[in-house]
Amino acid sequence: MEYRTLGNTGLQVSVLGFGGSSLGSPFRPIDENEGIRAVRVALDHGINLIDTSPFYGLTRAETVLGKALKGISRDRYYLATKAGRYGYKVRDCDFSAARVTRSVEESLDRLGVEYVDFIQVHDMEFGDLRQIVEETIPALQKVKEQGKARFVGVTGLPLRLFRHVVDRVPVDQIQSYCHYCLNDTALADLLPYLREKGVGIFSSAPLAMRLLTVAGPPDWHPAPKEVRDCCRQAARFCADRGADLAKLALQFSVAHPGIHTTLVGTASPERIAVNLRQIEEPMDAELLRQVQAILEPVHNVTWPQGRPENN
Repeated sequence: MEYRTLGNTGLQVSVLGFGGSSLGSPFRPIDENEGIRAVRVALDHGINLIDTSPFYGLTRAETVLGKALKGISRDRYYLATKAGRYGYKVRDCDFSAARVTRSVEESLDRLGVEYVDFIQVHDMEFGDLRQIVEETIPALQKVKEQGKARFVGVTGLPLRLFRHVVDRVPVDQIQSYCHYCLNDTALADLLPYLREKGVGIFSSAPLAMRLLTVAGPPDWHPAPKEVRDCCRQAARFCADRGADLAKLALQFSVAHPGIHTTLVGTASPERIAVNLRQIEEPMDAELLRQVQAILEPVHNVTWPQGRPENN
């Protein structure tokens, strides 16, 4: 396993991180014991960063993760969770100081730990940016001062929001998703700015929430039709050549040296083992060129999320 220094935190994090969203069953119903095994296989093979949220499975992911971490030495992993988003709609989010402070306590209880390494504002596009800068992040900084978190970060889909927030208030880390994939590499343009600020970078959803798979995305996926169609074409192209688009997508995302860790969500122990093997294998440069050509018409095409004014 390769490790990279996460911004100014000084932490050495595995290039592949465990994304805990799948433990909440967003893609398929999972067996809890299978999910627990997946976490432990990840740890046993050198993954040392685990990310979750109370939003995933509406607290189920944190609950399952807490069971998986029971009895495991706390110095074997870095743990990240989030606060502020608790449902699918804007009205389900609450970024007030009181709510996010209480949220941290609830997460610690579900996870069975005394502190998390990262507490993140979850999907800040669902909130008022002024409140997030002036109230939410300062509240989480107090949580940090109390020893219940080591670092404070922000997450979201629209990339411009990271610059807006980081210009106004110090954060240790950001998490972007679906923006460093075969079909969308827009995060790369933000990397020099984040490096200058010393901000740690989590990049998640390297398969673009299953767009870049043979099976295709779930029905709820927000990608426009043209993106879905292009990704489906790329998946068929790979399959016809005995190749796997998902493997290529994972290798591509992990390979960028400026991205400190790439989070992959799965509740399958077997899938974790496959992912770990794949990132050690050489990437097929010619296949990559061909797939990028197929995806070029939709390169960096994204979708709106959260409040209209934040997109």
